[in-house]
Amino acid sequence: MQEVPQAASETVEAVDGVHLTQLAVGEAMSVQHFHIEGGAVVPEHGHPHEQVGFVVHGTATFEVDGEEYVIGPGDSYVIPGDEPHRVENRTDEPVSGIDVFSPPRTDVDWRD
Repeated sequence: MQEVPQAASETVEAVDGVHLTQLAVGEAMSVQHFHIEGGAVVPEHGHPHEQVGFVVHGTATFEVDGEEYVIGPGDSYVIPGDEPHRVENRTDEPVSGIDVFSPPRTDVDWRD
């Protein structure tokens, strides 16, 4: 087993108002915490990783393939690999939760 203390995890601001913290990274998957400030937008992007997530606090609007999904506290979601998607916090309340990526996603700061 490998323990990853919270103090060892670095948080980056991937885009304005979107904070990502890489947590544990294994051979087959990785875990990441996200915090999206009110009004912030994660621009459309894609990646080869399957993404499974859980919203702990707040409400986020995902846009996938022209369809909108409103995900709130206690809701979870799956985004297949290579599926372009974007996320927007259309409220004043922050959104926070956990994403799991398979295979592991180690590029937390994906701006570039």
